[in-house]
Amino acid sequence: MKLYSLVFFTFSLFFIDTGNSMPNEVAPKKKQPRNVIFILTDDHRYDYMGFTGKVPWLETPNMDKLAREGAYLSNAFVTTSLCSPSRASILTGMFSHSHTIVDNQAPDPGNLTYFPQYLEKAGYQTSFFGKWHMGDHGDEPQPGFTHWESFPGQGVYYNPTLNINGERISYKDSTYITDLLTDHAIGWLEKRDRKKPFFMYLSHKAVHAGFQPAKRHKGKYKGKRIDLPTTYEQTKTGAYRDLKWPQWVADQRVSWHGVDYMYHENRDIHEMVVDYCETLLGVDESIGTVMDYLKREGLDESTLVIYMGDNGFSWGEHGLIDKRHFYEESVKVPLLVRCPELFQGGIRPEQMVQNIDIGPTVLAEAGVKQPEHMPGTSFIPILTGENNENIRKEVFYEYYWEYDFPMTPTVFGMRTDKYKYMKYHGIWDRNELYDLENDPEEMYNLIADPDKQEIAKSMSAAIYDWLEETGGMQIPLKRTVKYRFGDYKHKNEH
Repeated sequence: MKLYSLVFFTFSLFFIDTGNSMPNEVAPKKKQPRNVIFILTDDHRYDYMGFTGKVPWLETPNMDKLAREGAYLSNAFVTTSLCSPSRASILTGMFSHSHTIVDNQAPDPGNLTYFPQYLEKAGYQTSFFGKWHMGDHGDEPQPGFTHWESFPGQGVYYNPTLNINGERISYKDSTYITDLLTDHAIGWLEKRDRKKPFFMYLSHKAVHAGFQPAKRHKGKYKGKRIDLPTTYEQTKTGAYRDLKWPQWVADQRVSWHGVDYMYHENRDIHEMVVDYCETLLGVDESIGTVMDYLKREGLDESTLVIYMGDNGFSWGEHGLIDKRHFYEESVKVPLLVRCPELFQGGIRPEQMVQNIDIGPTVLAEAGVKQPEHMPGTSFIPILTGENNENIRKEVFYEYYWEYDFPMTPTVFGMRTDKYKYMKYHGIWDRNELYDLENDPEEMYNLIADPDKQEIAKSMSAAIYDWLEETGGMQIPLKRTVKYRFGDYKHKNEH
């Protein structure tokens, strides 16, 4: 791969094995290493917070306060809208085709370095609490964390079992996972070594399906309804043909990820949204608990707090629910950042950032040199108003077809402030091009418009350039371990 080859031949500050490489040097620190708390949630879409006004009855006072006292980056994107690939991109700072954890089953290849490893080497005490779920990995402690608490896979909302530094402890009596992880995180902060900087990674299971709120929140929004999106009806009425949408979008309406058969249940979409929003309330309270602790300790001005979702979520747009696709509600995530010592609060930068920027941002604040294999960049200059020549002019996206969820095809995409282009593979269907300035709901596919052919051509070429430059021209296939009924005879014969 070209990017890794560059590391081989330049012999920079890293070992030749770029996957497991560790920096031989730590960049000179111009200031004290900053304490950092990173809070990650699951399936939280970018605009489902009280202050955005998207859902008028949704109350998230602690997220609202975080945005008011810090920054809400309204154009934050993931590189792949799926749990494991996104989490791997956050931890490694690489695209899915580079780290190769391309879906929720693809295993860790064993040659990856997570950015907390660099922090640990630089003298940080580090901790991880919650959902790891990278590929087929279980709950075992991972490198880069001096303290570890996790569970296998998706975990459960009630009565979980945690692997705490190698010892599994089960909890009963309706113990709620969001509360448990928060309590343990605060406990670790209280017992930490005050002489060392800290990095804490609080990774919630919420708000992943099937949604289960804390008992104290159950029923709070009963009977509430959302305004269904403009594109909700198009695949049902056949209007998608006039709008030139791909056929796979219409076909998916009655699938696991379609609004007419959501998760193979006959549930009302409004009821499911209520469950989702009630589950989110526990996360909001978790944020409040963490911020209250920092204030009590006199750390709230100097600590960099980052809140983010691992992917977005559709609630009826284009007749879809869930994620994976490259439509805005799937690929955009909430990104709230607060650090009064660094920047003034109450700002809403519109510059595009991605999940691969988390590692570089944290490392920069720790005074640690960014590894060569991380293509992202710190977004702190966006918040401080400094001149930043690395501000993104586009973001790239990739999603690889999954055996268990075959309704969504492989897609490579590119988004600028003006246009979005989606290029599908392995399916006989049309690509998509949207004018985001004039059509933010992505309703009118312009892929066949005569006056948009040069734009489509140039964006397609840019996607190939990106893939070539980052070693992504070969789809990283993974062994399939599940068989359909008709496959067994074939399997046994060979």
